[in-house]
Amino acid sequence: MATRYRPGISLVGLIYIIIGVFVAFDRDYITARLLRQVGSALLAIFLWFLILLGVDLHIHT
Repeated sequence: MATRYRPGISLVGLIYIIIGVFVAFDRDYITARLLRQVGSALLAIFLWFLILLGVDLHIHT
């Protein structure tokens, strides 16, 4: 029986990324304002048709 290669991230890699995000947030490389801007940008990318209809997709506090 042939096995298929399934790409993915290992548990060690996931823990490494989680710790990196925590350290970056703790040292103010990642801020709440940055997260809102990235969230707004992602919404604008995936829901671009709503922008053409006049919907404001900015995330406000």
